[in-house]
Amino acid sequence: MPATRLAATWLPVVAWAAVIFALSSIPSLGTGLGVWDVVLRKLAHLTEFAILGALLTRAVAPLAAFALGVIYAVTDEVHQHFVPGRAGRPVDVAIDALGVAIGIAALRHVAARRASDDVQPVPSAAERSGRRAGGTAPGDP
Repeated sequence: MPATRLAATWLPVVAWAAVIFALSSIPSLGTGLGVWDVVLRKLAHLTEFAILGALLTRAVAPLAAFALGVIYAVTDEVHQHFVPGRAGRPVDVAIDALGVAIGIAALRHVAARRASDDVQPVPSAAERSGRRAGGTAPGDP
């Protein structure tokens, strides 16, 4: 893999992992919104890791992307264990894993959709020979 392709593929993954690490380093992310605070934080986990899953899928096969994403989720929770006001929770790893799976599925869906849009219909024999289906050549009355 050429260096530019390698950088274009892995630099976004590393940059996004750094964003996740930075967000995980913020102590006490509570907003004071009660139940909504928990819901918003869990949605943030899901979204962060969905993006990571999509980026990883650009770099490696989907199964490897899922494994790498889950491994990073585990390390993220271990990291949060050492941040004041934060805690590493197994349920967050599960939410992160779901996010990775969603990101992988979303990227694969978009890729499949693009591939189907790029497929051109096979021209008929008459079209290949310059004749229309009615038996006349283009421009004939």
